[in-house]
Amino acid sequence: MKTKLLTLAAAALLAACASPTLQIDRTHVSQNQDSRVQFLILHYTAIDFEKSMKVLTSGGKVSAHYLVEERPAKVYQLVDENNRAWHAGVSFWAGATNLNSSSIGIEIVNTGFTETPMGRVYTPYPQDQIDQVLALSKQIVARHHIRSDRILGHNDIAPGRKQDPGPMFPWKQFADAGLIPWPDAAQVQIKQAIYQLAPVPDVSWFQQRLAQIGYQTPRTGLFDVATREVISTFQMKYRPSNYSGEMDAETAALLEVATTQGGMLMKQPAPADSQARSPN
Repeated sequence: MKTKLLTLAAAALLAACASPTLQIDRTHVSQNQDSRVQFLILHYTAIDFEKSMKVLTSGGKVSAHYLVEERPAKVYQLVDENNRAWHAGVSFWAGATNLNSSSIGIEIVNTGFTETPMGRVYTPYPQDQIDQVLALSKQIVARHHIRSDRILGHNDIAPGRKQDPGPMFPWKQFADAGLIPWPDAAQVQIKQAIYQLAPVPDVSWFQQRLAQIGYQTPRTGLFDVATREVISTFQMKYRPSNYSGEMDAETAALLEVATTQGGMLMKQPAPADSQARSPN
């Protein structure tokens, strides 16, 4: 018996030595940090609310941090902001890829578009729903200090492959709320008048300027399908009345102002813009 007790005691002592109690000192906090969340990505669901909820919460391959119902306008959180949601897919912006890992995704219930004999018709967003999206976006941006140039649509990060949130999404309201910058209308008017008298720049110029903004843009010098899709995506945001993808005078003016220092104006600073930013 004595031998058995000694053996058990030795085993207990060895176990204690093998698994020491972990003590972590948290009194020192580095100033060199920021949120892992760098982007806010906006989507439309392309299906109704019931189907959207099922798709985003079932065992499929798609999810989002938030779902915003249209009627009544209501916000649902489906994924904790600390976790990665599967909403961006293959994506690119200004050199960053695989944006699921560094973004928060908001899915907005909207049926997207319908193909008609008169062409593609997009579904408008109720203002009550947009008000909820704006309020939610402001909170997310403030929490994570997201830069204003990283508040994007799904089509911005996947032009051609995705169209959401589409030309009916009121990006100008985001600018008016101080969330994103907007091209200076006075400068655009001047540039447009110039381009209406002189030839618009060539396709290489358009490709270079679009890439400067952040779009994944071909640099071939050819007006190919991919280039047209990026131009159309840019137009959906800043000139939604015509998103043909053509290199016209107004688009050239918008693009020049958007890529010129002092051309993009913030109506009021978003919370993130007053915070220190990481160099990446």
